[in-house]
Amino acid sequence: MIDSIYRCEICGDESQNPQKWIVIQCNSTQLTVFKWTKEAAEAPGARHYCGEAHAQVYISRWLEALCG
Repeated sequence: MIDSIYRCEICGDESQNPQKWIVIQCNSTQLTVFKWTKEAAEAPGARHYCGEAHAQVYISRWLEALCG
């Protein structure tokens, strides 16, 4: 069985075994940040980030769009 390959939404880095990655699930009114788990990563609409810095980039963009 081939494991999933995950790609960071910001830099495009890929990993089959993301250890310290972050998952974000969001819609237009709610954003939730998860420590990496396979279940969170494979949920519909999940976004993947290779670390805290790239997750913060997305969170800032999401807040800017919400407040802008």
